[in-house]
Amino acid sequence: MTTGIHHVTGITANVQANVDFYVGFLGLRLVKRTGGFEDAEQLHLFYGDRAGSPGSLISFLVWESGARGRVGHGQVAEVAFAVPPISMGEWLTRAMDARVPVEGPKREMGEPVLRLKDPDGLIVKLVGVEGRAAAPLTGPHAPTRLRGVTILSERPDETAGFVALFGYREIGAEGAIRRLVSDHDVVDVRDVSGFVPSVPGAGILDHVAFRAPDEEAVRAMRLSMKNGADVTNVHDRKYFLSLYMREPAGTLIEYATDAPGFAVDEPINHLGETLFVPPNDTDRAQDLKLMLPQFALPGEERFPMRDLPFIHRFHRPDRPDGSTMVLLHGSGGNESDMMPLAHRINPRATLLGVRGRSTEEGINRWFRRFDAMTYDQADIRAEAKAFGAFVDGAVSGYGLDAGRIVFLGYSNGANLLGAVMQLQPGTISRAILLRSVQALEDAPTADLAGANVLMLNGADDPFGRMAPALERALCAGGATVDSRTLAAGHELTPEDADRAKRWLLKALPREQAERETHV
Repeated sequence: MTTGIHHVTGITANVQANVDFYVGFLGLRLVKRTGGFEDAEQLHLFYGDRAGSPGSLISFLVWESGARGRVGHGQVAEVAFAVPPISMGEWLTRAMDARVPVEGPKREMGEPVLRLKDPDGLIVKLVGVEGRAAAPLTGPHAPTRLRGVTILSERPDETAGFVALFGYREIGAEGAIRRLVSDHDVVDVRDVSGFVPSVPGAGILDHVAFRAPDEEAVRAMRLSMKNGADVTNVHDRKYFLSLYMREPAGTLIEYATDAPGFAVDEPINHLGETLFVPPNDTDRAQDLKLMLPQFALPGEERFPMRDLPFIHRFHRPDRPDGSTMVLLHGSGGNESDMMPLAHRINPRATLLGVRGRSTEEGINRWFRRFDAMTYDQADIRAEAKAFGAFVDGAVSGYGLDAGRIVFLGYSNGANLLGAVMQLQPGTISRAILLRSVQALEDAPTADLAGANVLMLNGADDPFGRMAPALERALCAGGATVDSRTLAAGHELTPEDADRAKRWLLKALPREQAERETHV
């Protein structure tokens, strides 16, 4: 019977720091990068040995700049990697040199253990045990495979009994921890009765997956649990077939086949080099590749991120033309939402997506509102000022050409751009405003001479009656405004991209327009 852990999956809020830790520090190999199968707009990275072998894998769902989770019962709390016993001193020195939080070494269940924390605060243990790697990594001290996981449970007897279904047997206990072993690794079940429940988020392990010998075993497990265990249907994850279930104390468990493996769409020598999207999302593959966060592997050229007042993300095209489009989402969006549209408008622009800081009923916005058409004026002014500081910081911190920046906003984001132009004149000289309205009740007269604005309004937009006031205010300040009404409501249409692209070619500096003409 195939036994042991297939992979462990966690959540990270900083993809670059995550890659730097697991590839750069631990020395694992990035073996797959893909859009999530449950949410293709969420990057999913897998790390492991040279071949991405089951039993060596840890993966991360990327919630970029997402909220932190809480450690508690009903979760996998720690993940452990096996390393050569003689390497423990080397790992301790490396951790201290790299300023990675480390405790130990100490002995747990008779084994030497170093406890590290990854950049999200997740506990990663290095355990000095002999073991042969299925596909060894380079370096004499590299991890050989997963050593095990620790599950926090309020019902440890039932949790241990459930884990035994996957080929584990109990061999002993140490304090509140009981140990179960398979042919390859261990599961420690820790009694945390009375502790708080876990909360998903960055720095939390989402689930552990156990190895299934084949599809028949997965389907048999599904049938055996049809009356309980909160079990899902069988899922085809392209690289393995699996199902999910919750053990009696609430920890999410996956049961996954070894085959077909990560070489099904990439040769082993090139694992992890290509970004894939789930088969069901191939029709929007290009959009997803724009929206998923970019990162650099150790040794690759990278673009350091600055600490600015708004969460933001860059997308850099293969052949940038030197221009930048700054993108502001609508209500409920995020920093990546506008990237597909912006790419259609100018495929060679560097895209800088920004996330609004106000929240309403759990969704991102750019400023507070009292109802659908009444806005918090003090908050608009405060956020407009903060956004002006963000633009100044981005220009200086990232070396952007201020004369070749175009601002693109939709709905609530476009409303903020209109307010910034009136409250912070000089910050924005070129803007595309999609379904925008005048958000200011007592707008100042601003000097907008030299500013160029495209307003695209919807003929059936229920908010459209407030758009002419913004157009009048911008024109009164001296801005050149091209206002068009499209056969649309508040939603965006393909015509928005076409109109914006034509306008942008006229609004670009002459030398850039000439380059675009010859592309």
